[in-house]
Amino acid sequence: MAHILSAVSGSEADVVPITRALISVSDKDGIVELCTFLASKNVELLSTGGTAKKLREAGLTVIDVSDYTGSPECLDGRVKTLHPKVHGGLLGVRGNPQHEADMEANGIGKIDMTVLNLYPFEATVAKGAAFEQCIENIDIGGPSMLRSTAKNHAFTTIVTSPDQYAEVRECIEGKGGTTLALRRRFAARAYSLSASYDSAIATWFTKELGEDSPVVTRVYKPEFPLKYGCNPHQKPAAISSLLNADLPFTVLNGTPGYINLLDAANAWLLVKELREATGLAAASSFKHVSPAGAAVAVPLTEVECAAYEVTPEGAAKLTPSALAYLRARNADPMCSFGDFAAVSDVVDEDTALILKKEVSDGIVAPGYTPAALEILKKKKGGKFIILEAKADFKPDAVEYREVYGMTFSQKRNDVVITKEHMTKNVVTKGGVDALTDGAIRDMIVASICVKYTQSNSVGFARDGMMVGVGAGQQSRVDCVKLAGRKVSTWYLRQHPKVLGLKFKEGVKRQDRVNARVRYIEGDFTDEERKRWEAQFSEVPEPLSSAEKEEFMAKATGVTISSDAFFPFRDSIDHASKVGVSYIAQPGGSVQDGQVTECADEYGMKMSLTGVRLFHH
Repeated sequence: MAHILSAVSGSEADVVPITRALISVSDKDGIVELCTFLASKNVELLSTGGTAKKLREAGLTVIDVSDYTGSPECLDGRVKTLHPKVHGGLLGVRGNPQHEADMEANGIGKIDMTVLNLYPFEATVAKGAAFEQCIENIDIGGPSMLRSTAKNHAFTTIVTSPDQYAEVRECIEGKGGTTLALRRRFAARAYSLSASYDSAIATWFTKELGEDSPVVTRVYKPEFPLKYGCNPHQKPAAISSLLNADLPFTVLNGTPGYINLLDAANAWLLVKELREATGLAAASSFKHVSPAGAAVAVPLTEVECAAYEVTPEGAAKLTPSALAYLRARNADPMCSFGDFAAVSDVVDEDTALILKKEVSDGIVAPGYTPAALEILKKKKGGKFIILEAKADFKPDAVEYREVYGMTFSQKRNDVVITKEHMTKNVVTKGGVDALTDGAIRDMIVASICVKYTQSNSVGFARDGMMVGVGAGQQSRVDCVKLAGRKVSTWYLRQHPKVLGLKFKEGVKRQDRVNARVRYIEGDFTDEERKRWEAQFSEVPEPLSSAEKEEFMAKATGVTISSDAFFPFRDSIDHASKVGVSYIAQPGGSVQDGQVTECADEYGMKMSLTGVRLFHH
């Protein structure tokens, strides 16, 4: 068994004045300002290399560490601070008679603060540097000083990031030194940084050797608390970022919740990929981490204008972003109630005015015009959530999730859905020549949509918009039936009798949406019918089953995409009832031949993409 050291006692003090600080940073943001402040408090500054040069250029008095220790830097700078006068000054326990005597005998002065960053090892690896250069960017002196300072945090302060400088200045200004609470927090963060740094080195090194990493350390920085998690009893809850990495969004307004941010992440990735794949402005409408709707900017027909309560003249003037969101919201406007929106392009005033009319929790987009931002900030009494996506954010290639004491890791689903997936293996009669440009576009839209829908999932698209999404069913044919019902509702919202419903003045927009859907469904209880009829100036005649069937018989041009193969022909049989003409699915089932024959029987064109898109 290893020998366990006993604690070393010394004098105890909450506030420790800073008289000497060692400064050695690779990230020089804010360092001149911090050191100028320290110098104004008569703190002696020790430094090395480029940091010392920068501080001197700013007019500050700096003592080189080599002059302080009496030992020059050597071995191409590999040895600068690895010296008893440095580590003794950091590790000496103040007020301990033996330590004080040893320091006096060896000419070791006290160093009260270390300000440092570590060599940019991960950045060097990310740039594709050679093995030898990556090795050279493994910091030795920095982690050594970090650990020495953090270990002796009862008396010494370790500062490892520019975002701590303001707090250091405020504490010294207000207290005359650093407090024990601050030193403990900073020490904890320093050890987290050290662990993360060493883990990155170990992971990279073992990969270079072709071996599995012996340990994975992920260090998180808490960014902001959340009111609760998925449910009110799930407290505490918070959002963190990976240490030394940004969050993908900036919060411009409102207070996002746990599910809001899950929606935002998935919704943003969906529209970002739609934009890249189609070249068109894209939008999505999310609820509970699945899309209620998604669309790209395709002009509206006159009947669609009537169904979506927009004039043809107004629709013709809509910007691409506004048009895309109008379509996304109207895929399933009942399910989109209280949605989280995402738009691929900068949100303009037209888009903001559409959102202004709708009940929605928030939006994520790459930017906002000033006029749009002002409109949106007033929604929900100023509580509408506005997130700005960071264009330069790059997620790690591997993602992690913790569930019940198990940590899952997998390569992120970064497959890019393109036209090639839809055209390389068309297995039905007519081959690829039977696919129109519009059909290929809709195949792409539907496939990217199901990529971000809880599995099992299928999605139906027409004219660049989702018209039915079936999420989270154990049986694939149940997904098709669920989404197919939504397709029927979308179509029947364009039936002349639905468009002709005469509402009383003052009936709210969402109530009109819900009333139309219930009219189409028609399965009222007696009590429900009374309340439903009270919304109309003229009580509508029922929409009969025969009228619905006659109208749906004209449906055509719909695309269905599935996140996994169709195991039986039953899904295709059901899809034929809602106007499906095109199919995109991964294939790979022993029943692919049977499913292809079924598609040919209905005159459908089917592409096997070869890409499964489960999402959990």
